[in-house]
Amino acid sequence: MSLLVVGLSHRTAPVGVLERAALTGDVPTRLLHDAAATATVGEAALLNTCNRIELYADVDKFHAGVAELSLLLAHHSGVDLEELTSHLYVHYEDRAVHHLFSVACGLDSMVVGEGQILGQLRDALAKAQEEHTAGRGLNELFQQALRVGKRAHSETGIDKAGQSLVTFGLEQVAAGAGEIAGKRALVVGAGSMSSLAAATLVRSGVTDLLIANRTPARAERLVEILGPDVARTLDLAKVPEALADVDLVISCTGAAGVVVRAEDVAAAVALRTAPEPLALLDLAMPRDVDHAVHELAGALLVDLESLSHAHAASPGAGDVDQVTRIVADEVSAFGAAQRAARIAPTVVALRSMASDVVAAELGRLDSRLPDLDERSRAEIAQTVRRVVDKLLHAPTVRVKQLAAEPGGASYAEALRELFDLDPAAVHAVSGTPVGGPPQPSAGGTR
Repeated sequence: MSLLVVGLSHRTAPVGVLERAALTGDVPTRLLHDAAATATVGEAALLNTCNRIELYADVDKFHAGVAELSLLLAHHSGVDLEELTSHLYVHYEDRAVHHLFSVACGLDSMVVGEGQILGQLRDALAKAQEEHTAGRGLNELFQQALRVGKRAHSETGIDKAGQSLVTFGLEQVAAGAGEIAGKRALVVGAGSMSSLAAATLVRSGVTDLLIANRTPARAERLVEILGPDVARTLDLAKVPEALADVDLVISCTGAAGVVVRAEDVAAAVALRTAPEPLALLDLAMPRDVDHAVHELAGALLVDLESLSHAHAASPGAGDVDQVTRIVADEVSAFGAAQRAARIAPTVVALRSMASDVVAAELGRLDSRLPDLDERSRAEIAQTVRRVVDKLLHAPTVRVKQLAAEPGGASYAEALRELFDLDPAAVHAVSGTPVGGPPQPSAGGTR
C-alpha cells in the first residue's frame, strides 16, 4: 500500500482553528465515505479527536491524493481551503507510518505519553471497518500501530511522562483552585472523556458529583457505575442554576455551540461564598465553556488552549527517547515486511511458471517415450523438479532479501522482466496492479 496522511493537530493549528474545524454529528462518517470514494483512494480511515483530525488513505497518486483529501477536509470542516492548508501536514509512505506509530505511543499528544489515544485509534479502525472503507492494508497498519503503542507503554515509563488529558487538567485546576478532594463537582456530558473525568473525580476524593447529559439514560448508566451514594443525575436544562452549588465543572460534550455561558458563570460566582474560585475544566472541541469566562473574577477556566501552554515543557525525556527508538525500529521492521510482501506475488508467479514448464516438458517426454516404466518416469520427473528448484532457490531467496530494503520494489520488476512473467499471473496472486504500489514522490511535508 502507499500510505498518505493529511491532517491538522494542536501542533500545527491554534485552538481557534481546531475548534472551527471540529467534525461533529454525522460529518465524520460522510467525510470517511467521500474520501474512500475518490478516484485516487483505495482505503480510508479517519482519526478524529479533540486535538487532531487526520485522514489516512491508501492512494495510487501522491499529489492528486493530497489535493483531494485536503479539499475534503476543508469542505466537511467548513474552514476555507486556503486557510486550512497553512495548518495541514502531509506524510507519505514510511514517514506516514512513523507518524501513526508516534501518535499511537503518545509522542504526538498534547500530554506526551497519554494512553487514551490507543482507544481512539481502535475506535477509528473499528469505524472504518464498520463503514467498509478500510481493507487489508489499513487494518494491518492500525493493528500494528496499536501493538507498537502497547509495547511503548509496557516497556518504558512513558506513562510517567504523561497522564491522561483529564488528569493533567485536574492538576491545573488544583494548582489554581485548591485540592480536588472534597469538592462538589458537576460533569456535563456522558461520553468516553466525560466518563473518564467522572471516574477520575471519584478516585480523587469527590463525594458529591452531578452528571448532566443530553441523553438522560447515558447519565443514569454512568451514575450506576460510579454508585448512587457518590453521583446523581441532573437535567441538562438545570446546569446554569446548579453552577452556584458546585466547586468544579468539567464539560466535554459533542455540542456545536457553547454549553456553559459566561453570564451564567458570573451569576453563580456572585452567589458563592467559598474563598476558592469556581473552577471549570473544558475538554471539548469545539469549546463547551464560553471563552469570556477567562475574564471573570472568581472563576478559573482551564481549557485545551491553556493546557497546551501548560504542557509546553514535556517531562520524562529519557522515556521519550526510548519510545522514539522503539518507533524507529518498528517503522523499519514494518517497512521491510511490506516491501518483502510486495515481491511475494512475483516469486509465486515465477515458481508457478516454472512448474508449468516442468509439467509441459514431462508431458512431451510421455508422448515421446510411451513405453518408459513408471519407476524411471518418476525418477526423471523428480530430477527435473530438483534441478528447477535448485536453480530458482538462490535468486528467489536473494530477491526477497533485497526487496525488503528501501527501493526494493525495483527487484520485483526486474524479476518479471527477466523471466517474462505474465502480468495477469502476478495480479491473480496479489490482487494489486503488476507494477505494485506507486513509489514515493515525496517524503513528508508540513
